[in-house]
Amino acid sequence: MTAQLWCFGESGNAYKAALTMELAGYDWAPVFVDFFNGEARSPAFRQLNAMGEVPVFQESGMTLTQSAVIQLHIAEKTGKFLDAHRAEIMRWLFWDNHKMSGQAGPLRFLMNFLPEEKRPAEVIAFQKKRLQAALQVLDQQLAGQPWVTGLNPTIADFACCSYLYYPEPFGFARAEWPHIDRWLDAIAALPGWKHPYDLMPGNPSDRA
Repeated sequence: MTAQLWCFGESGNAYKAALTMELAGYDWAPVFVDFFNGEARSPAFRQLNAMGEVPVFQESGMTLTQSAVIQLHIAEKTGKFLDAHRAEIMRWLFWDNHKMSGQAGPLRFLMNFLPEEKRPAEVIAFQKKRLQAALQVLDQQLAGQPWVTGLNPTIADFACCSYLYYPEPFGFARAEWPHIDRWLDAIAALPGWKHPYDLMPGNPSDRA
């Protein structure tokens, strides 16, 4: 039975789950969520996920939410993109949620998806500093090894990279982070990789 993933192209968190499934060769299909017109806040969607967030994964009567939970489910079911260092993978999944995606996601939203006159300059400046600190940690981690947790790609890589392929400006320039730049190229070279706007429906040009 084909799994379904409620998602939209602009969501880096949904991309973590979608990319994991695509690279693992999982049988899945996207279900578009019209986030910018409020669908995630609708009563119908809240019945699917009371948190009002994407991604939402459904398969064979099972519903999962939160990207790391979905990633872990796919990795365990397929036997792909896990290794012996399970605790290290979990450590980086949690770090990404709090430090990397937790900064990049709101910052990208504030800088690109709010009307220009409503963009809070002080908040954006604060978030940029926090994102730079997270990028420094990630770049240093990748300085001595090819992948986030060691010698092989894992779901930790697909979590930490999730916002870093987007074209909208949000305080990240690949050229400033050589180890991250090399790593992003390595992920994009994996068989089956797709850009978030090619993997999931919905992107800024659809709303232009």
